[in-house]
Amino acid sequence: MKDKIRIGCGAGFAGDRIEPALILTEKGNLDYLVLECLAERTIALAQKRKQHNSSLGYDELLEKRLINLLPLLVKHQTRLITNMGAANPVGAAMKVVEMANKQGISIKVAAVTGDDVFQFITGTEKSLEDGKPINAFGKIISANAYLGYEAILPALNTKADIIITGRVADPSLFLAPMIYEFGWDETDYSLLGKGTVLGHLLECAGQITGGYFADPISKPVPNMEILGHPYVDVDALGNGKISKVAGTGGSITVQTVKEQLLYEVLNPFEYITPDVKADFSKVQIEE
Repeated sequence: MKDKIRIGCGAGFAGDRIEPALILTEKGNLDYLVLECLAERTIALAQKRKQHNSSLGYDELLEKRLINLLPLLVKHQTRLITNMGAANPVGAAMKVVEMANKQGISIKVAAVTGDDVFQFITGTEKSLEDGKPINAFGKIISANAYLGYEAILPALNTKADIIITGRVADPSLFLAPMIYEFGWDETDYSLLGKGTVLGHLLECAGQITGGYFADPISKPVPNMEILGHPYVDVDALGNGKISKVAGTGGSITVQTVKEQLLYEVLNPFEYITPDVKADFSKVQIEE
């Protein structure tokens, strides 16, 4: 059991830059790399592609991202967790194995399924927003439940080098390896909350290194054109130190961290994931 692990985030959305993941894997001394590339719009578009071709439905940039990343992951013994499976995690896993075979690389790939609930939707279910039946909004093309860390743990236990998921809650992609490596009690909600905070901070990649914070006039961030992506050194107590590779652009400050902490958060006292309701109000940040 490890005392500390390092997790990097190489992508924060479907169209994110490819270079930061290569830099993190080559120079970041990572235990894990996460590529977070999924949102409601992107999974809906993936479902449409899968309807036309059942072998598709995974992230369109999967091959482009991994063609140069695969050798680095093997070289540095870095495990990859990504939701680039989108609407077809199994298809994505098969494609990665095919790519590895062409490069003469031997890897184990796991696909995490169970989030696609389209077949269970009748259209009469009521929207949580206004109580109207969801079929009142038009044709339903995508229905996916948010999975949590529990869906990823079995894949980690297989010793898979690459784990490909569909719709998993973004912080859970980071929380799962913490629980796995540190052997956290899954009823220790303080630890799960800490891991969720760190996952939320990293999930959008370059946002925490200044990409979200930056304003060229009032809040300048240096070297945005080579913005580095973050990694976290997290210990068994759930404390994390967020950094980036030396020589990359951007900055990590109390201000950039606070902006990301509150990003997409409706209630900071009760940030809801499939894993926990995390209270962000007691988070301590030191630069």
